[in-house]
Amino acid sequence: FAELHAAVAGLPVASSRVLPGLVLRRDFAAYCPAGGDLRAVLVTEALRPALSASGTEFVVDSEGQYQASLCWITRRTEAVMKRLQRNNVKLLLSSVKQEEVVIYYARLYGVSVVECLSAEEVALICEITGVSPYAPFGDNIDGEITETAVATFCQPLLLGSKRCVHIGFTSVCAFQPHCLILCGPVEGVNEQHAAALQGALTMLQQLFKTVDR
Repeated sequence: FAELHAAVAGLPVASSRVLPGLVLRRDFAAYCPAGGDLRAVLVTEALRPALSASGTEFVVDSEGQYQASLCWITRRTEAVMKRLQRNNVKLLLSSVKQEEVVIYYARLYGVSVVECLSAEEVALICEITGVSPYAPFGDNIDGEITETAVATFCQPLLLGSKRCVHIGFTSVCAFQPHCLILCGPVEGVNEQHAAALQGALTMLQQLFKTVDR
């Protein structure tokens, strides 16, 4: 329920509504408008490669060698974003914060980026779309990207003064996600309404389980 509702303080209760899709309560790190269905990938790692693997030490003998290593990283990062573009990927959903060079190349190649997704949001998107997180540095970095979801829309959404991301996915299961926008004069009222609704939905869920038996 936490990922399927958003509370907005300072608006009348009558402004509450149900929206199709998901509302991610953060702004785009990069936004490149695109029409029609969008191919999207989900990542759980940084797209800028590290100089060394975790737990290992990277040793350079000179400033020139260090600068050459940084240039290699930049080219590698650009190659990843070019690959997304070649595969017609228009949306990158990331559970980690990406570095500025990734955002730069995302804008350059027309890829919108939403970062810092929670583990619960990642799990929900995986359940809805049936895809697994994309591994950008796998064995075949030039092949077709198969772990892509289809977003029917992806656009900014302003809830009060907070900028959010509103996304609709093509679902591979019977579950068709909708997001409840709860409005109220103060946060306390919204919290009470959210708790009451969650309790009512839980009761209905238990009732339907009993009927199914």
